[in-house]
Amino acid sequence: MYEVLAEVVRNGFVESRHYGSVVGIAPDGSVGYARGEVDETVLPRSTTKPFQAVACLAAGAPLSGERLAIAAGSHTGEDFHVKAVEAILADAGLGVDALRCPPDWPEDAPTRTALIRAGESESRVRMNCSGKHAAMLAASAANGRPTGNYLDPGHPVQREVARIMAEAAGEEPSPVAVDGCGAPLFGLTLTGLARAMVTLVRADGPYRAVADAMRAHPEYVGGTGHANTEFMRLLPGCVAKGGAEGVLVAATAEGAAVAVKVIDGSPRATTAIALRALAALGADTAGAAPLGAVPVLGGGRPVGEIRTTPEGHL
Repeated sequence: MYEVLAEVVRNGFVESRHYGSVVGIAPDGSVGYARGEVDETVLPRSTTKPFQAVACLAAGAPLSGERLAIAAGSHTGEDFHVKAVEAILADAGLGVDALRCPPDWPEDAPTRTALIRAGESESRVRMNCSGKHAAMLAASAANGRPTGNYLDPGHPVQREVARIMAEAAGEEPSPVAVDGCGAPLFGLTLTGLARAMVTLVRADGPYRAVADAMRAHPEYVGGTGHANTEFMRLLPGCVAKGGAEGVLVAATAEGAAVAVKVIDGSPRATTAIALRALAALGADTAGAAPLGAVPVLGGGRPVGEIRTTPEGHL
């Protein structure tokens, strides 16, 4: 049974409720926090990007620093993001026309407004997944693999992604779906997804490289003012990555990890829910307190809040 993980309170009245599941893995590897259907399979959406980046590294993509961070991120389409994606492609001998993610407007509002005023249109490179796609293309090019079909589930890069997902989570990914950007998407249980995050921050090699890049360059994982970026900026050493349809993962440097799935697909409370779960595992989340207080506005001023609920709240 799903639990009420958060409530939307307006002027003291509970206006909406977000049901879902959240699981926390303690640094010793045990399940230290569980609410809802934590063994149910979810489609992790963009929370898999760090592991796709690990797979690209393992497959030979020459990525580091900001370029590795954007490969693991869902960027907001700002100009500095575009430069990083273009640089990954250029080093692989490719242009932005090699990208197979759909054209989109940047999530960053000032950038989007500037592009519209300049008469620009949607583009693949501004789409939030273009860093991941560029990394997949770089991994393909590094091994002399074809780049035109890099999104095919049978492509060597995608087979490596599936292998890394299984290795990190300790379970076989299933089902195989298609993500919003067109890339193969591998299902995991929510507990498996949290265990994968433990692997990301505790394992060596490409796992450690990706985690370190995300920590060092959080602005490439999200963007200006993005919740994932602010999470990592306010809690140094932590790694956080959200995904569509109300999924979010986070882990501390010590190896405490959480995975959240809000069943209605809304992301507005996922960060606060994850912070509550990390605190329950003993992590110090005080630095990110502003992210745990989500205001509800009326007439442009706060009249309530989105608040997380205590355990056992059904």
